[in-house]
Amino acid sequence: MIAQINLLKDKTVLVTGAAGFIGSNLCEYLVSNEVKVVALDNFATGHYHNIRHLLDNQYFNFIEGDIRDLETCQKACKGVDFVLHQAALGSVPRSIEDPITTNQANIDGFLNMLVASRDQGVKRFVYAASSSTYGDSKSLPKVEDVIGNPLSPYAITKYVNELYAKNFKLTYDLDTVGLRYFNVFGRKQDPKGAYAAVIPKFVIQLMKHESPTINGDGTYSRDFTYIDNVIQMNVLAITTDNENALNQVYNTAVGDRTTIKDMAELLKEYLSAYDSKIADIEIKHGPNRKGDVPHSLASIAKAKDLLGYKPTHEFEAGLKEAVDWYWENLDVK
Repeated sequence: MIAQINLLKDKTVLVTGAAGFIGSNLCEYLVSNEVKVVALDNFATGHYHNIRHLLDNQYFNFIEGDIRDLETCQKACKGVDFVLHQAALGSVPRSIEDPITTNQANIDGFLNMLVASRDQGVKRFVYAASSSTYGDSKSLPKVEDVIGNPLSPYAITKYVNELYAKNFKLTYDLDTVGLRYFNVFGRKQDPKGAYAAVIPKFVIQLMKHESPTINGDGTYSRDFTYIDNVIQMNVLAITTDNENALNQVYNTAVGDRTTIKDMAELLKEYLSAYDSKIADIEIKHGPNRKGDVPHSLASIAKAKDLLGYKPTHEFEAGLKEAVDWYWENLDVK
């Protein structure tokens, strides 16, 4: 992505949710390539340690604030060329337990960011959409223009984001690009907390010699997507000069799927290279989780065609890198 990143050398990029998993990885990549970054986070789900090492960097300017406050959004967008909007309250279970707070962050906050981007003359607004938008659609692979009914409040909020983005182009001529993330994983993804994603959650349990519990029989499958593929998609979205590529939504995935059971067994295999006892840990099973989609598999043809996307990491390669990172950085005490 050398050619693409060089296009940003004299630009300023705002990353919201900058202390979170995806946001902090984006900040690190941009700053390491000498791109000016304004970072915004309220630490609701992000962590200070994800960005601590960037705070003294000349290319990094951090603002602690909440996207639910329009004045904060206006301040963050001032003088910014591009926005990478990652801030949101993720997790289907969280949204089922507390739909109001999810709505406030994911819809009210999203609208604030669109308004601020419009008011401050932002050139392009790239945002984290979600594969949950496909809802109960049973067709595989998932193609961008065929969706079903949303199965959770979280899925509703992410679909509303797409509608607002489309409307802001029609009404205010603000260019947007939505990236429907498919089960992103990798370094810096938080393994702790009630709403931890399955891969880091299983990693920390196995490292503690605890038995992970799969929801269901393990045959549900996911298009697990390594963080470096997501970084690539974000960079392509803010640097593309293809007018036809703008004001679209794209699957951000690998285009392959792995069952939860197979993923768990691979984790055991990779971790047991560090600790042989992990190979003998039993994987348990519990009931299916409300709101879960049985299978996800993305078509990435549109992203390849319009953005020039080429995934650098298939699932197993990404998982191995993630395991290596967790082993070096995770404190299981």
